[in-house]
Amino acid sequence: MPENILIAVAWPYANAEIHVGNLTGSHLPGDIAARYHRLKGDKVLMITGTDSHGTPVTMSADKLGKPVEEVYKSYHEGFIDLFKQIGISYDLYTTTHSENHFKVSQTIFLALEKNGFLFKKTEPQWFSPGLKRFLPDRYIEGTCYICGTDGARSDQCDACGNVLDPTKLVNPKSKVEGDTSSPELRDTEHYFIDLSKLEPDVKKYLRERSSYMRDTVLGESLRKVEAEGLKPRAITRDLDWGIPVPVSEAGWETKKLYVWFEAVIGYLSAPIEWAQVSGQKDAWRDWWTNSKAKQYHFIGKDNIFFHTSLWPAELMGVGSAFMEIFTGEEIPLILPYDVPANQFMNLEGKKISGSRNWAVWGRDALTRFDPDAIRYYLTVNMPEAKDSDWDWAEFVARNNNELVATWGNLANRVLAFCYKNWDGHVPSLEDMGSGAETAPLRDADFELLKTIENGFNTVGAELEAVRLRSALGEAMKLATVVNQYLDVNAPWSAIKVDKAEAGKTVYTALKAIDSLKVMFAPFLPFTCEKLHTYFGYEIPLFGEQYTEEVSDSLGTHTVLRYKPVEGLQWKPSDLQPGKKLNQPGPLFKKLENEVIDVERAKLGK
Repeated sequence: MPENILIAVAWPYANAEIHVGNLTGSHLPGDIAARYHRLKGDKVLMITGTDSHGTPVTMSADKLGKPVEEVYKSYHEGFIDLFKQIGISYDLYTTTHSENHFKVSQTIFLALEKNGFLFKKTEPQWFSPGLKRFLPDRYIEGTCYICGTDGARSDQCDACGNVLDPTKLVNPKSKVEGDTSSPELRDTEHYFIDLSKLEPDVKKYLRERSSYMRDTVLGESLRKVEAEGLKPRAITRDLDWGIPVPVSEAGWETKKLYVWFEAVIGYLSAPIEWAQVSGQKDAWRDWWTNSKAKQYHFIGKDNIFFHTSLWPAELMGVGSAFMEIFTGEEIPLILPYDVPANQFMNLEGKKISGSRNWAVWGRDALTRFDPDAIRYYLTVNMPEAKDSDWDWAEFVARNNNELVATWGNLANRVLAFCYKNWDGHVPSLEDMGSGAETAPLRDADFELLKTIENGFNTVGAELEAVRLRSALGEAMKLATVVNQYLDVNAPWSAIKVDKAEAGKTVYTALKAIDSLKVMFAPFLPFTCEKLHTYFGYEIPLFGEQYTEEVSDSLGTHTVLRYKPVEGLQWKPSDLQPGKKLNQPGPLFKKLENEVIDVERAKLGK
């Protein structure tokens, strides 16, 4: 029975280009899962957008000397361009700087306040005497008081992954360009969410998911909650750029909702915006008020705790109050089903660093390499259980030895051979020496087709469990099995003595390849779509991506959208004898070894 599947992906900050680590960390795994569930017939909604309000965005604008809105929009447009090129099929890719997101975020705030989970508190925060203003947490860095690493942000240490108390940071310094004053602590009032009240429910939520959540996700989350507990956390900050706090009291005009609190609300606001721009006002409820719907949050390991503990706590605190305020109905919002977070991808043995240009940037790489070649390597090397490493020598080797030699060569040589020797058609029943209504296949042919058919269960089970590396590996193993079948039956030799026997082999191989095309499609959508046309099919495997302009009281923002297609499913091929084919061609390009040195020479420059 079809399921409602929400694929929610981490919102990228509008402060830097997206690199391969970002892609394999969240965007690509989310896309693979979405494409699989669409083929399976599930009702899929894949969403995210640009995180426009984080302090990384304002810091980037400060460095460039440009307005924040101009900077965020520039990166936003670049992200959309990248996702279109590499095929990240968002049903809606939007932005947090929209009237809709403001309204939904403020309603979440009001719902938490209504349910008694918010309180005001005065606490010290870092203040710049030179700039005469409070500084956001990311504008202050120093030495982590837990692990001793320098360069820790005042709210979180990337080295040890701990959420920090800003006031305990050792040797704090301002990161604002030109600010030479020493930051000092001054009192300021803010709203806090009382997470301690929600701690028992968060523990229960995590334990209920212990049978399928990744150990790297569940272990870290439960360990932190049980060891440290959930403590009240500020949800507002003294900022100029962001979402206004929905209170009428004097003094709050200069404060905004804290980005950690409001950005994750995009997983709710984006479906609501999708429903609005699609002309289906209430359709978002299929993924948010339907208790049988499943929500998957694809993120990197640095955001695990926020998505497994703090975000569910927000939703638990909201209860039915959001819907009561938003629509007048007392209906609870559902909680995330799974958070299949990935670890980090490094580069040539070192941590990726944008500031040192030690990165493989997505849009730049696409000027030299095909999208499916990048998608393939990012999937077989996906850091699902531990950190992985992008290595240019391995990229070239896997492209040539696996993508080109095993899968691409299989599809191309069989199709080209068939197209040439059977006049551009799949061998007909007559070509295979039969006057019957079904192809007179041999035991070995049936055995191969049965193996491929079983692959839909094997590969599908891995995809269901979001074990994407394993799923792609299983599909590639099946391609190897078809190659072995061809080596044994050798139609290129058999055709010289018995064309009917060769026809049986070619038909069987074509049917297997047609099935493998569907299994590979979530990973390699561009080449599988091309292969699909070689087989002469008119209905495409996947829908189309397109952009649209959305206007509201905050201005106009571009969104990336996806138009789905119906009619094809996650099932074995039904390729008919005698079907007309289109002229085939190679699916992939072999890469020369010179690529390795050329690409390595660009790093750090």
